[in-house]
Amino acid sequence: MLDDKELIVIGTAHVSKNSAEEVKTIIEEEKPDSVAIELCNSRYQSMQDQDRWKKTDIAKVVKEKKSFLLLANLILSSYQKRMAKQIGIQAGQEMLQAIESAKEIGAQLVLADRDIQVTFARIWGNLGFWGKTKLFFTLVLSIFSDEKITEEDLEKMKSGDMLTSALSELSKSFPQLKETLIDERDKFLAQKIKTAPGKKVVAVVGAGHVPGLKEAIKEDQDLVALSKIPPKKKTGKIIGWTISIVIIALMVSTIIVNRDAGLDQILAWILWNGSLSALGTIAALGHPLSILTAFFIAPVSSLNPILAAGWFAGLVEALVRKPKVFDFENLNEDVSSFKGFWKNRVTKILLVVVFANVGSSVGTFIGGAEVIRIFVKSFFG
Repeated sequence: MLDDKELIVIGTAHVSKNSAEEVKTIIEEEKPDSVAIELCNSRYQSMQDQDRWKKTDIAKVVKEKKSFLLLANLILSSYQKRMAKQIGIQAGQEMLQAIESAKEIGAQLVLADRDIQVTFARIWGNLGFWGKTKLFFTLVLSIFSDEKITEEDLEKMKSGDMLTSALSELSKSFPQLKETLIDERDKFLAQKIKTAPGKKVVAVVGAGHVPGLKEAIKEDQDLVALSKIPPKKKTGKIIGWTISIVIIALMVSTIIVNRDAGLDQILAWILWNGSLSALGTIAALGHPLSILTAFFIAPVSSLNPILAAGWFAGLVEALVRKPKVFDFENLNEDVSSFKGFWKNRVTKILLVVVFANVGSSVGTFIGGAEVIRIFVKSFFG
């Protein structure tokens, strides 16, 4: 009980048959005024509209710099679906069951979770360069996972939720990730649940949220603050422009005293940036024109923090290999396998963007080091 409101919280495993059955039984027996579920509006719409991917403007996603967010969502969806497929049930079945049961008894449905895009944006904004790099590779490596798990194991894993499971290793290395991924969402869920309409509320959440909910629900939570996307740090741009100015200054200085050495610097910068960005595009199985675009754009974009080689390579990929209707139709199935991720034109575009950018970033460090080496050799020989 909370004041004059009865709150019934069901902690579930997100891909468990038993959890779905438990949800159905409790809602039918309790007949609450509201049913609050651990879904945000975007994920709810995704579950309700199976044809949503056909409406996706993938070029717009690239232009709005949301490629990584969409790719991360798809990878996490892949993780969940692989686990569900092993057991032979639909991922998120307990949420679907809660939605159906709420309709059957006439209860009001409350979407209680914070928008997944906000959660990822807050995670991304609070990580430094190396944290972002590790997050990216953790997500990508999860595609290769062929982990087998039984339903009995899932019941034992109720202390975690799907997002946490997919990023568990990163959570250990970066405690602040847990705060954004779990603690903040505990507070958000708690506030939405306690303010749900009616005297009796049944809440369906991942079991990992239950302990945090019990504490967070005792106090009023500021949903506006929890939904705020942190402004982009100026530090990154300052560092980026500083590196660009230093690299250009070193090249100009070297050319003045030793033209051949200066040309060697320029060549090293172009080759390292271009080659590694192109290599990233090749790893994503990008189109030859996308590979060439990454090669020629990376040396320039690396000197301008506002630009990124992956955006250009991704847009070219989207133009020359425009996703077909069947790519969107098969997206749900394709993201559940490594082969599907690299075959589907939608995910391939996202992979081209991200891999080309990663290659360009690595090329900046190596190429920059080579520029410095030649400068030092020319002046201090």
